[in-house]
Amino acid sequence: QVLLGESGGGLAQAGGSLRLSCAASGRTFSGYNMGWFRQAPGKEREFVSAIAWSDGSTSYDDSVKGRFTISRDIAKNTVYLQMNSLKPEDTAVYYCASRYGKIYRTSLWYDYWGQGTQVTVSS
Repeated sequence: QVLLGESGGGLAQAGGSLRLSCAASGRTFSGYNMGWFRQAPGKEREFVSAIAWSDGSTSYDDSVKGRFTISRDIAKNTVYLQMNSLKPEDTAVYYCASRYGKIYRTSLWYDYWGQGTQVTVSS
């Protein structure tokens, strides 16, 4: 059973930074990709970024490109999302997700989810 656990959320001021972590367990993740999604109140869950576990290739939504960086530590089975230059519109619950195979930007394609961590950016 795959388990994903997010941490690192909290409150930040606009222009500030936070780093989210997603600890994964339950299997080896070769061939999987790990994604970050977010959901703001009253809005649908949206893609933020993803990374292929095997080769480290990445994908970003245009809204975070140049501000957020996704990375993974294979030895620790952990994926990170470094968020810089935060904006109030980044406020949301951030979820870590995983699926086998290629990166998709649609949440429905992901099989495993963490419980989410709240990120709040004040102006």
